[in-house]
Amino acid sequence: MTYQVRFTRAAAADLQRLYDFILERDDTDFPLAERALQAIRDGIATLRTSPFTCRKVQRDTPFLRELLIPFGRAGYVSLFEIDDSQTVTVLAVRHQLEDDYH
Repeated sequence: MTYQVRFTRAAAADLQRLYDFILERDDTDFPLAERALQAIRDGIATLRTSPFTCRKVQRDTPFLRELLIPFGRAGYVSLFEIDDSQTVTVLAVRHQLEDDYH
């Protein structure tokens, strides 16, 4: 079974925010920003085939889950919802060291 993965506007804005954050620290480090974005894309691509392997956010809410995306010493976390047997929606993406989703 293959799922369609879609992004909310907030999740798409998160990707841009995370990319910009890297460049704000060093505006010449485009390769790092691109690698980080690619790591997030690669991680999220796994949701097309195996979203149920990711951890539940709450025990009693089986369709709201988080995907851990390794990158460097920390990585990223993607909050997503399994909408139905065909669709997964990415709700938010954050760096693992951030306090919570924006």
